[in-house]
Amino acid sequence: MTLTSKLQTSEEHEHDPFLRQALEQAAFCEPVPTAFCVGCVLVARLPDSEPIVLSKGFSRELTGNTHAEANALAKVESLSSPQLQSLVSPWPWEAVPVIEDLLRLVDAYTTLEPCSVRTSGLPACADALIRARIRRCIIGVREPDDFVKCEGALKMKDAGIEVIWYGGLEQECLDAARRSHPI
Repeated sequence: MTLTSKLQTSEEHEHDPFLRQALEQAAFCEPVPTAFCVGCVLVARLPDSEPIVLSKGFSRELTGNTHAEANALAKVESLSSPQLQSLVSPWPWEAVPVIEDLLRLVDAYTTLEPCSVRTSGLPACADALIRARIRRCIIGVREPDDFVKCEGALKMKDAGIEVIWYGGLEQECLDAARRSHPI
């Protein structure tokens, strides 16, 4: 699938519930005129198992002008081995649960393209997802050039993460992102 292609198959049904959960997360975000409202859901896809929601996040949820993807990652990375094992049961590996093993099987569902640059100087979400070595990123809508030119999807694709542009909820994702912005 190319960087610009959109889902038009039965895969839509696989991704729709999780992107809708990400939209629900974006609704929790406190709107501000200088940033987008974004939601993110991290889903583990283990062999022979139903998808498992590991964590959710939204923009400005945690202290420090944080973004949705960074918040979802911070929450999942803070889980202890017993917490991981309770989320993912039965644990598919013989070794003690380690988040790095699980992140390689994670799909990130995000309402807006992960940022590639932050005007605040904080690390970009695309970089955080790359460092986490997630498997795929399913994106609701491209980030508009309201604040910066975003190249998060291209950055992730260049790093080996499969990028999927989810068709069908673009307007909802854009409306959620811009809900405090003047028209």
